[in-house]
Amino acid sequence: MNIETLRQYCLSKNGATESFPFGEETLVFKVGGKMFALTSLNDAPLSVNLKCDPERAAELREQYQAVRPGYHMNKVHWNTVLIDGTIRESELKRWIDHSYELIVQSLPKAVQRELGK
Repeated sequence: MNIETLRQYCLSKNGATESFPFGEETLVFKVGGKMFALTSLNDAPLSVNLKCDPERAAELREQYQAVRPGYHMNKVHWNTVLIDGTIRESELKRWIDHSYELIVQSLPKAVQRELGK
């Protein structure tokens, strides 16, 4: 997965937006005004921070060397995933879906209804 594939997939989520609230180097994807993914445009290899259920986050860190505690994030709820070719794209997409769904579930019911949830 490259930056454009990551960007397109994140923006394909219902209600997803992109912005640069932390400067030109950090691309942030939000739903309902809350972040569900962020990536640095300057990192090599590419990496993405994703929200994750705390137990699952710990399991993924144990299972994959490319999954680390969230850089500059709450390390209980966020993972940084290195996109270095060691994790299948389908798996990475499932993790993006999980992050998106966690954020949607935290939104007010009215916003969830607007998103079709």
